[in-house]
Amino acid sequence: MTEIRERLIRRIRSEGPVSIAAYMAEALFDPREGFYATRDPIGAGADFITAPEVSQMFGELIGLWCVEAWRDMGAPDPFHLIELGPGRGTMMSDALRAARLDEGFARAARVHLVEASPALKNVQAQTLASAPFQIGWADALEDVPAGPSIILGNEFLDCLPLRQFVKHGGEWRERLIGFAPDTDDTLAFVLSHAPASALEIEQIAAPLRDAPEGALVETRPGDASLVDVIARRFHADPGRALLIDYGPADSETGDTFQAIKSHEKVDPLTDPGKADLTARVDFGALKRAAEAAGLSASAPVEQGAWLTALGIEQRAAALSMSGKADRGLIVRQLHRLTSDDQMGTLFKAMCLSAPELPSAPGF
Repeated sequence: MTEIRERLIRRIRSEGPVSIAAYMAEALFDPREGFYATRDPIGAGADFITAPEVSQMFGELIGLWCVEAWRDMGAPDPFHLIELGPGRGTMMSDALRAARLDEGFARAARVHLVEASPALKNVQAQTLASAPFQIGWADALEDVPAGPSIILGNEFLDCLPLRQFVKHGGEWRERLIGFAPDTDDTLAFVLSHAPASALEIEQIAAPLRDAPEGALVETRPGDASLVDVIARRFHADPGRALLIDYGPADSETGDTFQAIKSHEKVDPLTDPGKADLTARVDFGALKRAAEAAGLSASAPVEQGAWLTALGIEQRAAALSMSGKADRGLIVRQLHRLTSDDQMGTLFKAMCLSAPELPSAPGF
């Protein structure tokens, strides 16, 4: 039994069932045994693989997107280039290699990696050791100095805190984590005894509040908190945020909370701290929250269509003709990133901007 599991059991015995958000915080970010705090989980031989690890083309196109975003912002010098949850640093490495072709961008950029995992910070430092940019780390977006900013987040939102509510007896009740019947140490999903408060119901997407008996909805307080931080930055200084993740284009009912270990789905309540915990991003709710905070928010665009608009097919052709990469590999990478049966449809891109900026490339 892991230390995290033992601590959760003691807490539930003492205080009663905990929210899924609290469970995720313990399992993912505990400084001693949390999933992200103790390991490098990314890659073909690890727990999951992300788009930057599939192909250099993904990060390169994002780097060029950043150059255009910077120009739209008036080419401020200096400005902050911020990545949220940068994984192994692969996307930032590829993006900087492409973006440094614009000497003004390279001179003006101050790179900040927002990372909670000491293990991944070490990997990122190795990946970016030769990058000719000023690079620093921050524990939270709030810790990055004020100023014009471009913010990147690829598969960052899906692991932010999640809550679930179930329509039961005509009322919304929170789905919590407690003990299975007749046990005091077997973790299981349970419903709260009290109905959700008016404030909690307000967090449920308006189109879903009248869902039928038995429906399950998810709210994402972590997404809302991030939007608030971004809005404060962009109301003070020009900025853009590019957020790429998996999920539906608008709010839907259904349980999407899952655990991934060694590229396989596992029980999320078994061995907390040993598997990644994620849930689909609600892009509809994200857009509404951003607009309510005074930001411009694009409609979500499917990753395949977005990358195609940015020129990934032309980049793939150029790599294939260069003789420096295997053509068959390039074709497989392109298929993985853009095809409907791979990452092309499930993953979406969204841009949040200061309201005075023009539409961003690809949106």
